[in-house]
Amino acid sequence: MEIWINPACSKCRSAIQLLDAEGASYTVRRYLEDVPSEDEIRGVLERLGLEPWDITRTQEADAKELGLKEWPREAASRDRWIAALAAHPKLIQRPIITAEDGTAVVGRTEEAVRDALSR
Repeated sequence: MEIWINPACSKCRSAIQLLDAEGASYTVRRYLEDVPSEDEIRGVLERLGLEPWDITRTQEADAKELGLKEWPREAASRDRWIAALAAHPKLIQRPIITAEDGTAVVGRTEEAVRDALSR
């Protein structure tokens, strides 16, 4: 199990606390420092069963600067979204937990983190 976190994020800290309380074995990836490649983002999206716009923090300053809210949310624009996430990792929703069964969840709630633990 791996968890992508921003240590400044309260949701990330809560997820880590829950994983620790449950005795989970996991690795931490500080994705702002260890930026995922476009291929890694594609892999996580596949595991999540989501599209890049589904995990994009559109309220971030970088998103507003790029005009992401106006970008088309369609297959033809997918690579453009993924490139933006790789170039601006602050835009990636957090925390993302990759589960043992090959799936992943966005662990913003206790229920989502527990879901990842049960997989």
